[in-house]
Amino acid sequence: MSAVPLHPVAAAPALPVWMAAQTAPPPLASRRHRRVVQAVDGVHLTVDGRRLLGFCSNDYLGLAGDPALSDAAIRGIGRWGVGAGASHLISGHTSAHQAVEDHAARWLGCERALLFSSGYLANLAVITALADRGTAIFADRLNHACLNDGARLSGARLKRYPHGDLLALRRLLEADASPKKWVLTDAVFSMDGDLAPLAELLSLCHEFDAMLLVDDAHGFGVLGDGRGSLAELGLVGAEGLDPRVVVMVTLGKAAGVAGALVCGAAPVIEALVQGARSYVYTTAAPPALAEAVLAALLRLADADCTMRRARVLAHARRLRSFAAGGLAIAPIVPILLGSDARAVSVAEALLARGLWVPAIRPPTVPAGTARLRVSLSAAHTTEQVDQLIDALKELQIDG
Repeated sequence: MSAVPLHPVAAAPALPVWMAAQTAPPPLASRRHRRVVQAVDGVHLTVDGRRLLGFCSNDYLGLAGDPALSDAAIRGIGRWGVGAGASHLISGHTSAHQAVEDHAARWLGCERALLFSSGYLANLAVITALADRGTAIFADRLNHACLNDGARLSGARLKRYPHGDLLALRRLLEADASPKKWVLTDAVFSMDGDLAPLAELLSLCHEFDAMLLVDDAHGFGVLGDGRGSLAELGLVGAEGLDPRVVVMVTLGKAAGVAGALVCGAAPVIEALVQGARSYVYTTAAPPALAEAVLAALLRLADADCTMRRARVLAHARRLRSFAAGGLAIAPIVPILLGSDARAVSVAEALLARGLWVPAIRPPTVPAGTARLRVSLSAAHTTEQVDQLIDALKELQIDG
């Protein structure tokens, strides 16, 4: 058998021309950079040896370093080790995972809850398992990327309506003859901090025989006594969650841990167990992490977190009175700056003052709406919020 001839390889082989073009870096003002965090101390982060005051974390209640959560994780490691070892449908589903799901279902007023490793995986699961080419999906134009990605992967027809425009959504629903319809929305929009008109969206779903998927990543833990945006708006009644609603809540933001839960009617959740590829074909989250999640859910319902919610929303009102006006319903405050270059410049000027506030640019936000996105925490003090306000005034940023 003759040997396969070997072709000499250059010492420093070049990428194919098409790949070199495809991977060329974007302009500097649009380029993303990773900073390596060397230490975390509450709202302070150490980067390149500098201690920065952070307004860049989704740890809204300051629970990420909470001793009750850390202790639960340590006990979990002692019992379970550091990995689940298999997917949920093989042997990776432990009593720790089940305890989280059972407690969440009771507390959130739904028939069943399903634990995922991330909110992105959770939203992909719902949409790709429960929508197909015969489905029409109607999505708010400012929805998070994972909702849009799930819609595209499902093969459904995706129709996007202007942000919060109920009349436009009604027109789209009236004009569509599809027998299967989904409406997808963020609850609290991650780049603006505003709340979707969930009651009106649910009413439209009843009228047009549609299902409603709510991504409550940024409302859960903060609104509705911790139970999220639907509870805040009185949409979880004595009989529990409306069966037309599927809600995704993340556990790596206000809850301070990692992962996500999908909550809804029992047949819907069972359909995900049977057919959601991002659930079926992935290793379960570590059981020790599930132990920490359960501790977080218990903390979210206690008196201390009630005070933390009040504190972080007071911070948001204080900053919004300077930066954006109106009432704050979430600890996200955008400061619109327009151009990518200006957003980057202001963020760098704040960094030079020891304040880490991220610059958000397209495609994360629409063109021409580059901004600073201020994320507040109950761990911030009023003086620290005022420090940010004073720095913005120095930079002649009037909100």
